[in-house]
Amino acid sequence: MSGEALWSGERLIGAMEARLVGDVPAAVTGASIDTRTLQPGDAFFAIRGEARDGHDFVEAALAKGAALAVVDEAHAGSFAGQGALAVVPDVLRAMEKAGMARRAELKAGVVAVTGSVGKTGTKEALRLVLSRQGQTHAPVASYNNHWGVPLTLTRTPASVRYGVYEIGMNSPGEILPLAMMVAPDVAIVTTVQPVHLAAFDSVEGIAVEKAAIFTGLKPGGTAIVNADIAQAALLRELAEKSPAGRIISFGESAEADVRLVSCSLKPDVSTVDAIVLGKPVAYRLGSPGRHIVLNSLAVLAAVEALGADLALAALALGDLTPPAGRGASQVLNAPSGPFTLIDESYNGNPASMRAAIENLGRIPVSGRGRRFAVLGDMLELGPRGPELHEGLADAITGNGIDKVFACGTLMRGLYDSLPSALRGAYAPQSSGLAPLVLDAIRTGDVVTVKGSLSSRMGEVVKAITARFPAVPADD
Repeated sequence: MSGEALWSGERLIGAMEARLVGDVPAAVTGASIDTRTLQPGDAFFAIRGEARDGHDFVEAALAKGAALAVVDEAHAGSFAGQGALAVVPDVLRAMEKAGMARRAELKAGVVAVTGSVGKTGTKEALRLVLSRQGQTHAPVASYNNHWGVPLTLTRTPASVRYGVYEIGMNSPGEILPLAMMVAPDVAIVTTVQPVHLAAFDSVEGIAVEKAAIFTGLKPGGTAIVNADIAQAALLRELAEKSPAGRIISFGESAEADVRLVSCSLKPDVSTVDAIVLGKPVAYRLGSPGRHIVLNSLAVLAAVEALGADLALAALALGDLTPPAGRGASQVLNAPSGPFTLIDESYNGNPASMRAAIENLGRIPVSGRGRRFAVLGDMLELGPRGPELHEGLADAITGNGIDKVFACGTLMRGLYDSLPSALRGAYAPQSSGLAPLVLDAIRTGDVVTVKGSLSSRMGEVVKAITARFPAVPADD
């Protein structure tokens, strides 16, 4: 974010209630917690993480041109004379103060998104459609946790017309403080699914945690809820107890305020007919999948709640593409000819796994091509983990999947439950599975790779793309 001033140095130091050591910078053009991506003019926040302490990188940040480094009192003396320092009792808390100060200055329409599945895709769709109507800021990647949200707020230019923020959680009590920081005008819960069950007693408990995003709404704001899920009534009840002045529901339900009338699902696009608060809207989605169609309804509900142009937003959805690791597709060349790789390796849970398998089943194969599902463990499911993995068998058999390649202790249960004809190969870890997949691929195949991030299914994707070159776009 180098170039135009994001903060004056004096304003940022004041917002953090910091003690300045050195000369105050006239301008700060960005905010960073990572020296690998830091740009000259950024403020560097020396966050203490689980594995590393940002104070170990302050010297490098200042040498790289950071406008100032935000450090704690215990480390301030180590960097005397190396550059401007903003000294605070706690660096993360200082970044939170900066983020909340910037939020208080914004005159933008602000949207916050949470949900068990679809947060990042919905955030990216909102970024796309709102950026066609005014300057829009949203986080890079999935910056949705205790440091990602305040960092994104701190990075938000004061002049934006729209702000979009993603809020995630792994345990109870995480969403509310982040929602209070963002103070959205519009808050979306995409869906509630059996994810993070290791930390919650029930799916209803997950719904209550997700609904905490509504408590952060500015008074009179809009709560957007999924009308199709079993927890819809609970979400509505909790939204009614929140500062929300309006509740909009979306889905296929006849009672939904933003309702799917029909859709045509194709391998790479979908066409949609919907009723948006009484208005018929037809549009094309550039990203495939029924789950994407349903989340697009939430996007259009947010557009209406913000008072933005619905027709322009619907038109923009035609340019939507899957985020990296969440359905991005590419054609690669095996020795015998081209095949298709679909990268779903960023995350995996029962709902998103089913959606990926269903989408794989819709993709046509050519010649002797086959559909391969390359699957790693879905984690944080608690005692229901084995059941939820084995429960995917019907999705495999019902969607024309030809072979399953699996890794991980939990996926072993699914693999063993499948008919022998559908078993491609199993390995305990993704590193052992990758060469087995590579040896099996041939021309015409469609290969989907998916699993929780900790299952390291990205290694399989890297192995495939390292072995097989991409087909040029004009081929």
